[in-house]
Amino acid sequence: MKKFKGTGVAIVTPFKSDSSIDFAAIGRVVNHVINGGVNYIVALGTTGESVTLTQDEKNAVISYVAEIIDGRIPLVVGFGGNNTQEVINSIRQADLEKVDGILSVAPYYNKPSQKGILMHFKAIATCSPVPVIIYNVPGRTSCNISADTSIELAHECDNIVAIKEASGDINQIMKTINGAPDNFSVISGDDTMTLPIIAVGGAGVISVLANVFPAVCSDIVNNALKQNFKSARELQLKFLEAIELLFIEGNPAGAKAFMSMLNLCNNILRLPLTTVSRSTYSRIQKMLEEVTK
Repeated sequence: MKKFKGTGVAIVTPFKSDSSIDFAAIGRVVNHVINGGVNYIVALGTTGESVTLTQDEKNAVISYVAEIIDGRIPLVVGFGGNNTQEVINSIRQADLEKVDGILSVAPYYNKPSQKGILMHFKAIATCSPVPVIIYNVPGRTSCNISADTSIELAHECDNIVAIKEASGDINQIMKTINGAPDNFSVISGDDTMTLPIIAVGGAGVISVLANVFPAVCSDIVNNALKQNFKSARELQLKFLEAIELLFIEGNPAGAKAFMSMLNLCNNILRLPLTTVSRSTYSRIQKMLEEVTK
């Protein structure tokens, strides 16, 4: 779908010193990425530390992010889990009036078969009042959504409109793009894979880097979608170290370190995640100074 083409950003959830949600900082982050030219926002994903939030906190985040966006760009919200009925219940209980889509990760830990994955997402698509983007990230879930499963879901479920692909398997990604209908999008779920995936027909990225450098990410994606790969490649290579530093000690630890230096949010995470080490923090600080000269 066109509304999920280009640069999506999986935003962080900022916290105060007492670990409560910092809504003022959420407002700064949302305006920062919109002003940087991103095409849509994804809240309550992995980067948003959604698994550490209560249901009441999640509802408050959805409401507040939608209020700050105020219709300027689309909003996607994460609803995932390894208990299908619980995911469905969460979707049914949520206020999705100002939400344009949901992002749902493959079931993790219990390692379902491809048939189980297929039935899981069909059930979610049936209950969701908004379009669904499925999310394949086997490095986190220990569960890969195969190209055949993605293609079957794309053809059989009108409400499943895209897949966020973070498998790193370009052959699988190309097979999905080749077999899916034209109205189904394949979106990079990995900042380092954005250019290769767009080059073979992908629709853009759901980025972590765009929390910090939204204008850079938007330029990379926009140039790539226009087939101007020389300019896109130059920018991508310039920010390779930044991408490495985002993930070197886990996501969103790197992002929050960067963003604290930009006065967007505090460098605070909820356990079991912790802030980056002093050495990584120093590298991030040095890198940020170099690219913002």
